[in-house]
Amino acid sequence: MYLKQIPNKKSGRIFLSIVQPYRHKESGNTRTKTVKSLGYLDELTKEYDDPIAHFTSMAKTMTQDYKVAALPISLEIQPLERLSADPGQRKNLGYAALSSIYHELGIHSFWANRQRNLALDYQLDQIFRMLVYQRILDLGSKKYSFEHKEGYFETYDFSLDDVYRTLSRMNGYKEALLLKLHQNVTKLYGRDTSNVFYDVTNYYFEIESGDELRRKGVSKEHRPDPIVQMGLLMDRQGLPITYKLFSGNTNDCNTLLPVLAEVKEDYDLKRMVVVADKGLNTGENIGYNLIQGDGYIYSQTIRGATRELQQYVLDPSGYRSMGENFRIKSRFYPRVITVTDIHDKQVKVTIDEKQILFFSEKYARRAKAEREPAIQKALQLIQRPGAFTQSTSQGAAKYVKDLIFNKKTGEIITAGHVPHIDLDRVAQEEALDGYYAIVTSELDMTDEDVIETYRGLWRIEESFRITKSELEARPVYVSREDRINAHFLTCFVSLLLLRCLQTKTEFHFSARRLVDSLNSYSGSKLEENLFVFDHRDEVLDAVGRACNIDFSLKYRTLGEIKKLLAKLKK
Repeated sequence: MYLKQIPNKKSGRIFLSIVQPYRHKESGNTRTKTVKSLGYLDELTKEYDDPIAHFTSMAKTMTQDYKVAALPISLEIQPLERLSADPGQRKNLGYAALSSIYHELGIHSFWANRQRNLALDYQLDQIFRMLVYQRILDLGSKKYSFEHKEGYFETYDFSLDDVYRTLSRMNGYKEALLLKLHQNVTKLYGRDTSNVFYDVTNYYFEIESGDELRRKGVSKEHRPDPIVQMGLLMDRQGLPITYKLFSGNTNDCNTLLPVLAEVKEDYDLKRMVVVADKGLNTGENIGYNLIQGDGYIYSQTIRGATRELQQYVLDPSGYRSMGENFRIKSRFYPRVITVTDIHDKQVKVTIDEKQILFFSEKYARRAKAEREPAIQKALQLIQRPGAFTQSTSQGAAKYVKDLIFNKKTGEIITAGHVPHIDLDRVAQEEALDGYYAIVTSELDMTDEDVIETYRGLWRIEESFRITKSELEARPVYVSREDRINAHFLTCFVSLLLLRCLQTKTEFHFSARRLVDSLNSYSGSKLEENLFVFDHRDEVLDAVGRACNIDFSLKYRTLGEIKKLLAKLKK
């Protein structure tokens, strides 16, 4: 390996890198590959007295280390040797990619700075790192995470009690850590907040009764358990910005303002367009967006809309084709919203708004397919009303006329009533199948740009799926509110690391594929200081290129592994 100086033809600046020559298999010509990019000579001169001499020496050292590592190793196999019960016989090294991003974002420095002011005999960063890595790669309770922490090439020195104590401390640093992460993501990834995406979901707790935070509400999973609401804000690239927890009985539409208020004040964000679904489309939210000088793009319910809007939607005039089975039209239309003024009174305000309507044959087929089970259930309800109650007839009851429930028992009253299908209701819904509406303050945006921007909302929905599946954020196994908050903080950071890794690999792989591949890159101990790795795939190759980690090596000594991890932590 040697130091290569590459002059920039336009600026005249010299870029330094350490390269290694190799022979191309097909052409037989000698080529070079970059082993380490160093930076421009004029900038390095500020840090080193003689950058040329320093990095020339480094290249020689790297060459010597490479030659030593490449020396053959003799192994003596004992056919009758027994397996050891030591859990350290197999360790994961795929987490090195996560470690690279964790340290790149400065999370270790954040905890080290807080540690200085605390008289603790354990390291906050060690515990937080362990919880994040485990959340991504080996899901389980906090106790499970602690018991399986030896599955990594890390040195941990803390007890299970220390883990729970740290959860309580972490809660107090949540806002500071989120702000630091935002600043570092902005610097490293060029965060784009011209459009921000917001959505709400909830997470359940397997407990009988709730408290101030964990309350029964409208569960996205239709569970009877107490829940907490989470509002998540994401940037245009799909990287999460921040989140906020709300009690389980908080209405979705009441969560947006608190999140935006904190972000605008603390994160120093300029004008942004908030993108959200119809559940956030309220006068209060729109009024706040406009008062702050921001914009909005919200979906608009059509089945619950005014008769005038429904007639406009169904009027075939004005639509233009946008490809096979997809048509669109739009109009500028004044809208009256209700907002709360400075005297805490409800007042009506007229605003200018653009409505974009489109029809998709695909959406129409989906709507019909989703309604069909409810109609079939409604038919069963009519035939056997005694088999249903008010709670078990949900979803189907709206399609049945003359359906009366006993207010006390919830049972269906059949005396004097003949339940039958509401054909008018079904016909009205069928007429609106496939139609969708989006409303926006951005009057100058083209219809196509508005729709394309709104479609970006799928990334935040995917983020929620990741937290609930890959990261298994629920059910939650801690009960104290401060520890619940810390649990979701580790989930948020885990989500951010995965999203950053997806960004580095240009979103070619799902979160599930990334996690599976990183999990598979584990090594088994052959000798005291030698591990053999048995998995390689295209995902690991792409992650390796993005994070400058060679995941193709079959054998690694413990010393080499420690050097690799130490390099990633700088």
